[in-house]
Amino acid sequence: MAQVLEFKLPDLGEGLTEAEIVRWLVAVGDVVAIDQPVVEVETAKAMVEVPCPYGGVVTARYGEEGTELPVGAPLITVAVGSPDAAAVGPAGEPAAEAEGSGNVLVGYGTQAPARRRRRVRTQLTVANGTAPAAPAPAPAPTLTPEPAAPESLAPQGPVPVISPLVRKLARDNGVDLHALRGTGPDGLILRADVEAALRVEATAPPTTAPPTTAASEGTRIPLKGVRGAVAEKLSRSRREIPDATCWVDADATELLRARAAMNATGAPKISLVALLARICAAALARFPELNSYVDTEAREVVQLPGVHLGFAAQTERGLVVPVVRDAHTRDAESLTAEFARLTEAARAGRLTPGELTGGTFTLNNYGVFGVDGSTPIINHPEAAMLGVGRIVPKPWVHEGELAVRQVVQLSLTFDHRVCDGGTAGGFLRYVADCVEQPAVLLRTV
Repeated sequence: MAQVLEFKLPDLGEGLTEAEIVRWLVAVGDVVAIDQPVVEVETAKAMVEVPCPYGGVVTARYGEEGTELPVGAPLITVAVGSPDAAAVGPAGEPAAEAEGSGNVLVGYGTQAPARRRRRVRTQLTVANGTAPAAPAPAPAPTLTPEPAAPESLAPQGPVPVISPLVRKLARDNGVDLHALRGTGPDGLILRADVEAALRVEATAPPTTAPPTTAASEGTRIPLKGVRGAVAEKLSRSRREIPDATCWVDADATELLRARAAMNATGAPKISLVALLARICAAALARFPELNSYVDTEAREVVQLPGVHLGFAAQTERGLVVPVVRDAHTRDAESLTAEFARLTEAARAGRLTPGELTGGTFTLNNYGVFGVDGSTPIINHPEAAMLGVGRIVPKPWVHEGELAVRQVVQLSLTFDHRVCDGGTAGGFLRYVADCVEQPAVLLRTV
């Protein structure tokens, strides 16, 4: 006899608490193998394909595409040992012998199937007094109240809402949670339920004509996914870090000439951002105070031994900051290749959480947007960020004479807790010297 196992949304790591269903990769009735991806979800960090640890026949799916689920919510149920599922274990192992996968995500162990939690559902009684025999998709949330039930059947106890964010969203928009029917496990009300109720309310015809003096509230865009994560991180940076910014103009003519000479040799092309990354790594070796973070609980500044260089990348999903590991050990060619790989992955939404975390310093080339300067917000919990504006021809005094040179504005935003202005100014001046005279790098040990 087949055993029905419930697979829940696993902990995807990096403190992520929820994910949005982007695309189902299986349908009800499909046979799945152990570790086969069953759904593609979008977290605040990246797009992730989630593999199922059980092999068998899919009997139910929970959540439509676009639904946001919390970690621990059911994704699918799988009938293990079903006669319809043949050889669904790894490497041809029969389903009856394959209890679970050893390849697990954070917090989702499957070596022994967990005892299925008894599910208590309300409103299962239908007109003939029987309950549905098979799982059915959860009903869409609605603000329309059901016919009044006898007092003995009236809902008792608290509203099934776990997330304080969901409660706040409902409170801010005047949504009565008691009028919603949750689509989460055991009727849990999710953020998607509240948002769907708001959409229903927005499209419903008004009962009375609105006052002629009423102004439109405008379009509401939920802060979720990548944009929500960026908003929270930037807000936290502003709340916790006492930042300051200094900037300087630099003559980048010689740097551009050096790059042109390197690319004329027939070797793989070197990008400008790779040369700037080399300069950052050399500057951080001289001023390690800026390659650090503040441990607020211990009241200590932690200086880090290696440079994991983040760089700001604008994508259709929002701003992301991929991280080049061990940038201080890479040459210009290696840095160019890694920047290209991570940029392509960012635009395709294929960056892993590990490729988006662990940075120690960030390089922000906002010159690609055609602007000269900016005051970057530090990528919390890092201590500094170097901003690079566009390189444009400007009048410049060169060797005692006025000439047209390629000029760039460099800005450094730093955490004033880790150093004072003298250190920050020394770092920025060294970067500018390397931009103006690339041979300065040859003196770096």
